[in-house]
Amino acid sequence: MERPRPLTKAAKGVAVIIVLALVLIPFLVIVSTSLASNREVVDNGGWVLWPTEPTLRAYRTVISGGIVTKALGVSVALTAAGTLFSLACTTFLAYALARPGVFGGKPVLLLILFTFLFPPGMIPAFLLVKGMGLMDTYTALIAPVLINVFNLIVLRGFFQGIPEELYEAARLDGANDWQILWRVVLPLSKAALAVVSLFYAVSYWNAWFHASIYLESGHWPLSQVLRTYVIGGSQIADTGLSEAGQVSAPQTTQMAVLVIATVPILLVYPFLQKYFTKGVLTGAIKS
Repeated sequence: MERPRPLTKAAKGVAVIIVLALVLIPFLVIVSTSLASNREVVDNGGWVLWPTEPTLRAYRTVISGGIVTKALGVSVALTAAGTLFSLACTTFLAYALARPGVFGGKPVLLLILFTFLFPPGMIPAFLLVKGMGLMDTYTALIAPVLINVFNLIVLRGFFQGIPEELYEAARLDGANDWQILWRVVLPLSKAALAVVSLFYAVSYWNAWFHASIYLESGHWPLSQVLRTYVIGGSQIADTGLSEAGQVSAPQTTQMAVLVIATVPILLVYPFLQKYFTKGVLTGAIKS
């Protein structure tokens, strides 16, 4: 392949800079507005690109024990529990479907793929949750979406990519299926498990739609609070006062909630990013 021309390299550099600006500038505005003082926000028309007097007042107000603090705890617990249960169930089912000769494996796989191609829709899901008595419970946010078909296919393909000789060697050593899963398959599948875990964690962390249908407002996770009070424009009742007793600029509180809802995933992603190419592509190609 011939080397790119200087004009081509310059065009690529300009394109990268433009894309970075489109991504970083809005995020900088959000963080800067959340750190700005009330007067600075008002003087700049509601948005601040770079605060001259940064303050954590908005964050202290938001996490002072009100609805946002409770919603943050709900989201953390929901994400941890949901990711753990979903990853465990997906791993067990993917391992069973990946092994040849499993009784009923093909029909079960076809049924799972059928639900992927023809999802049931919102009304049947709501009637099912209501019929099971799960309304206004956190189980309603986990049980209906316990296993994601895409994640299942990725894990199944990854398990199928493990050489059959390892399975046979483990069986010759007297290992059963559970021992093979724990001692052979899982240690070799860290990349796929890390990717699937992140997919599940992001899904549960951002699960505002099911929360708006199944939960009362007092039990909302952070994503639903973000949807209602930031995107919807409603005022958070218990975070409207600043430390001095004056009404704070709503933009600072809203942007602080947005940062709190965004930063956890941004902190986790860099540690799992190196597994993405190997985990997703290997599973997708094999399946």
